[in-house]
Amino acid sequence: MLKIEIINGEVIKQSEEKEKEKEVHLVYNNEYAEGDAIRITVDKPNGFYVIQLDDAIRENFVYLTDNTFTYEVPFGEKKISHSPKCFYGKCHVLFLRYATTEEIEQYKNLCLNKYDINYKESACHPHADANVETRGESVFAAKNAINGNRVNTSHGAWPYESWGINRDDNAKIKVDFGRDVLADKIVMYTRADFPHDNWWSQVTVTFSDNSQIVWDLEKGDNPHVFYFDKKVIRWVELSNLIKSDDPSPFPALTQLEVYGVEAM
Repeated sequence: MLKIEIINGEVIKQSEEKEKEKEVHLVYNNEYAEGDAIRITVDKPNGFYVIQLDDAIRENFVYLTDNTFTYEVPFGEKKISHSPKCFYGKCHVLFLRYATTEEIEQYKNLCLNKYDINYKESACHPHADANVETRGESVFAAKNAINGNRVNTSHGAWPYESWGINRDDNAKIKVDFGRDVLADKIVMYTRADFPHDNWWSQVTVTFSDNSQIVWDLEKGDNPHVFYFDKKVIRWVELSNLIKSDDPSPFPALTQLEVYGVEAM
């Protein structure tokens, strides 16, 4: 059984429950109110699904480690890290389905999760977490680094959201896949709002198998790409972020991508 609900203390609307249904839709013909959340329920935790919690954000392939996942509809300061078209108006189309074999087996960006949430733990993977975020603001949250938006030539509200380190030389960010994956490439888009921004001349990439890559970077707005021997990993972490000699104190990460397939 698959289910989608709009909740705010109680269930406001839900999809029809049908046994053995492989896909459910919910059309919500109302404006969202503060406190509203979207809850999805699945009958098979530790499984692959495709979700669409907003028709402007579109669908995303995810791995759910629990039977339920709740996503709070953003308002106010939390909204500005999203497109203004998201969660707007009086007609919203949501869906939830099992991922197909082709979607599971394809080579892809294993970090991508447009519906990641800014909490230490989440049932919806991949999930990004960091030990610091600039002023706790949504436009500098760790989850921005895996939302698929690569625009890196400015900073602040969407489409320039990023992961900001609050000038902390000990900053680090970790992406947990929730399951074992077989990876062989990492891509980074560092923020390049020069001269406002600084940039990292070197970062250390640590994998869950305890192996590390010390990666020298160059200044620019182009993607940084690193290929490595295939390895089975459950998470990846960036740390030891060494700033360049440029005068700005503001290096930041726009997007982190890890490519590979499921380790099955």
